[in-house]
Amino acid sequence: MTASAFLPLTHSWPLYDAARHMPMAWPDAPDRTAMQDAVLATPDIGLWQCDLRDERLDWTDAVYRLFGLPDGERLERRLIVSLYEERSRVAMEALRAHAIRHHRGFTLDARIRRPDGAWRWMRLTAIPVLSGRKVVRLRGAKQDVTAAYDGPGAD
Repeated sequence: MTASAFLPLTHSWPLYDAARHMPMAWPDAPDRTAMQDAVLATPDIGLWQCDLRDERLDWTDAVYRLFGLPDGERLERRLIVSLYEERSRVAMEALRAHAIRHHRGFTLDARIRRPDGAWRWMRLTAIPVLSGRKVVRLRGAKQDVTAAYDGPGAD
C-alpha cells in the first residue's frame, strides 16, 4: 500500500462504566496501573499525555524514540504537530476536537516525519481525562507500527 492510497485507521469510541453502563472518560488518577507498567516494559509503545490548560506534553522514553527526539527534551505541541504528515495531522486534530467535545477516546494510525527525515507510522490512542464534567487532559499510548506498512515510510 502506498502512502498516497492510505486512509488512516480512525475511529472514536465511548468509554463505558461497566457498573452503570454509561459512557464515561477515565477519571483523573495520578497512580500508575499494572497496564501502564506493562506498556512501559514494551520498547515500541510509550505513554503520553497533554494537559489542555497549557498544552504541555509529557512522554515516556519510547515516544521520544518514535519521534526521534532526545529523551527529556522540552516539548511544544505546535512543533510536534508539525511533524505529522498533512493528512494524518488533519485526521488527528479532528479526532482530538471530537474527543474533547464529546468525552470520547479515539485511535488513529498516523504518519510522522522525524527531524532526521525518516518517516514512521504510529498508532495513537487517546483517552479524555475528566475533572468533574470537563476534559482537562488527553492521555494514551503511541506505538511504532511502521513495520506493518509496506512502501514509503517503512524504513
